[in-house]
Amino acid sequence: MLTIQTPEAVMFWFLAPLSVIAALGMLLVKKAVHSALLLAWVMITLAIFYIAQDALFLGIVQIVVYTGAVMMLFLFILMLVGVDASDSLTETIPGLRPIAITAALGFGGLLVSLIGRAKLGHDAYGLTAANSEGNVQGLAQLLFSTYVWPFEVVSSLLITAALGAMVLAHHQRAVPRATQREQAIARFRGASLGSAAGLPNPGVFARHNAVDVPALLPDGSAAPNSISATLKARGDMLDSAQFELGEVDNTVTEEK
Repeated sequence: MLTIQTPEAVMFWFLAPLSVIAALGMLLVKKAVHSALLLAWVMITLAIFYIAQDALFLGIVQIVVYTGAVMMLFLFILMLVGVDASDSLTETIPGLRPIAITAALGFGGLLVSLIGRAKLGHDAYGLTAANSEGNVQGLAQLLFSTYVWPFEVVSSLLITAALGAMVLAHHQRAVPRATQREQAIARFRGASLGSAAGLPNPGVFARHNAVDVPALLPDGSAAPNSISATLKARGDMLDSAQFELGEVDNTVTEEK
């Protein structure tokens, strides 16, 4: 018969409810960062349970690989990309939500069925034999002998998933990248307002903000020193009369 020590029972009844609450919170919280942190707590709790059941190697791998590497990768991606709570929930693939709900219900029913058939009060079968020469040695013996075929199949699936993710994430550029000279030419010769110097700052009343347009003085006349002498010599300066402002009936209008 399986004998449960008091410290192990106290640890389980203390951590198990917290793990369940964290798992539910992971699904219900609005911010993705909070969900990732709750998932990290669930993984750490599972690692503690593994260690308490004499599965030392599995518990350390749970912390180092999943909590230390995978979860940190999730957090870095969230910090770099950013996920807003107001993102659209519209399905990109029609009918995906009913399929996901059906799969979740089926998986939940399978878990309930397995738990219902479990026999409580007995020692874990094979645990003592697996750990007779050490937990790592016993786990390696089972993976590379009895369960070598499922182990290789799972490895192939993971490799295929990684390659598929890289193929889907890679995209071929339809047009070549513009060089710095081409970008400068487009900036100076573009039709948009302020193509060379950028748009005016917020709150500034200006019809144009290019380098070849003279600045206006408080009285509405053009400032003679606001245009580069090089542009003046080339004759590239625009006529300032069309940009001068005049006050008519207490309103500021553009002179024609």
